[in-house]
Amino acid sequence: MKLNSHNEWSPLKEIVVGSAENYVSHDRELSFDIFFHENLFHSAWAYPRLTQATGSSLESRSYKIKQRYADELHEDVENLVETLSGLGVRVHRPLTLPPNPEPIAGFGWTAPPVPPLNIRDNTLIIGDEIIETPPAIRSRYLETRLLAPVYKQYYDQGAKWTTMPRPILTDSSFDLSYARDTETTLGGPTEPIEDPAPSPYDVGHEMILDGAQVLRLGRDLIVNVANANHAAACGWLERHLADTHRVHRVHRMSDNHIDSMLLALRPGVFLARHEAIRDLLPSPFNTWKLIVPPAPEEGHFPVYEDDDLILTSPYIDLNVLSVDENLVMVNEACVELMRTLQNEGFTVVPVRHRHRRLFGGGFHCFTLDTVRDGELEDYTA
Repeated sequence: MKLNSHNEWSPLKEIVVGSAENYVSHDRELSFDIFFHENLFHSAWAYPRLTQATGSSLESRSYKIKQRYADELHEDVENLVETLSGLGVRVHRPLTLPPNPEPIAGFGWTAPPVPPLNIRDNTLIIGDEIIETPPAIRSRYLETRLLAPVYKQYYDQGAKWTTMPRPILTDSSFDLSYARDTETTLGGPTEPIEDPAPSPYDVGHEMILDGAQVLRLGRDLIVNVANANHAAACGWLERHLADTHRVHRVHRMSDNHIDSMLLALRPGVFLARHEAIRDLLPSPFNTWKLIVPPAPEEGHFPVYEDDDLILTSPYIDLNVLSVDENLVMVNEACVELMRTLQNEGFTVVPVRHRHRRLFGGGFHCFTLDTVRDGELEDYTA
C-alpha cells in the first residue's frame, strides 16, 4: 500500500516496529546526557543519582545493560509484532544491528551505534512524505539507514522522501540552557553540564528535533519546543509544510518528546499526563477533552538494582498506540490506565512491556505508522 498517515488514530493498516536485538549498552557521552538530563541527574524517579561520564574512550563511556533485561525487551518487542499482526496490521521491520558493530563517527566524535528501537524519534510521517529528522544523540546518527529498505519500498510506490538538514553534533551544537535552568526542570537543582569543548566544525546551535516531539492532527501539527535546537528545526518544518499544514509551537511541555505527555486518541479527545497541559495547547485544541488517568503506581514496575540506569519517568506508559478510534494498545501492567480508557468507551489491547524505563520508550516510541485509512482533514473546522 502507498504511504498515507495523517494522524494518530485512523484505522491502522501498516506499521514499522523497531528492533531491540543486540541492545546491550548506552553510550554515556554529552549528547546522551543532555537528552536524558531531566531523569538522569536530578530526578527522584531515577537511581543511581548520576554524575557526568568521565573519560573519552568508548569503553569508559559505556553503560552495560544486564543481559536478562535485553533478552526480555527483545521478547516483548517481538510479542508486540505478533499482536499487531494478529489485529490484521501489516508489520515492517528495520534491518537488525549486528552484535559488536563498528563505531560510527562524525567530525570530532565517535559513538557505538544502537539498535533501531525507538524509531518514532528519527522519522516523521506526514501524509505521503517520509521526513528523516535531525538526530539528537550521536549513537543514533545512522539509525534511519537501518530503515532505508522500508523507506525505499514506499518511495518506489510514490512516497516523497525528505531528509532535514543533518547536524554536525559538535559539543557547541547543543543548546544547554534547559539542562542548566533549574526553574524549568521537574525535580529541582541539577548537576552541571560541562562547558562544551570548542571545535573547528562549530556552526552554533543546530537543528535537532525528534519526530516524537510532533503530534499529528491532520492539517495541524503540535510541536514541543524546549530549546534553540528544537526552535530552529521547527522553523524548517514551518517553511517546508507551509502550503499544507499549520505548525503550532508549544513551549516546554516536556524536555523533548510529547508522546508521554499528550496523545490524541480520536478527534476531540486527548490522553494527557495532567490537566494543566490544557493551558499549553493552541486554540482550538485547548477545548478538546483531556483524559487524565491516575498517577502510575510503583508496584507496576520491576524492582531494579541500585546500578540500573532509569531513563524515563513512571508516566512512560501513557505512550500508547491507537489501532483505530476505539482500539488502543496499552501496557498490561497499567491496570488504572486500562480501566480509565475502558470507562471512556475504548477497547484496550493489553500487551507486555516490562523494561520501558530502562530503554526509554513505549509502544508509540517503538512504532512508526506508515499507512492509516483516511485523508488529510481539518479538525478545527
